[in-house]
Amino acid sequence: MNNVEERSMETIGWGDFEKVELRVGTILKAEEFPEARVPAYKLWVDFGDEIGVRKSSAQITEVYALEELAGKQVIGVVNFPSKQIGPVKSECLVTGFYGADGVVLAVPDRQVPNGLKLG
Repeated sequence: MNNVEERSMETIGWGDFEKVELRVGTILKAEEFPEARVPAYKLWVDFGDEIGVRKSSAQITEVYALEELAGKQVIGVVNFPSKQIGPVKSECLVTGFYGADGVVLAVPDRQVPNGLKLG
């Protein structure tokens, strides 16, 4: 048994999964986000020609330094509604895994074209 809190897992159908637009994008720019209540960075992620560049905030400061983020590919949900987080309007959800040291980004293991859909 691990230290992860046990929760009941809801089963979803294939149609539910198909609704989630999980796309690969490349971080173009990352900046400090001093206004955030929890330490975070502001990110600009390029999801390709069809979707474009989307802004997000990510609580990844414990694991990543700003200078290592530009050029990194990430997996993001691009069909959530925008969410105001302090002065930043988050336009996508960059995915990651909560670990003992902080949030680790979910990334493809090889370079792929921006905008490709997971599925």
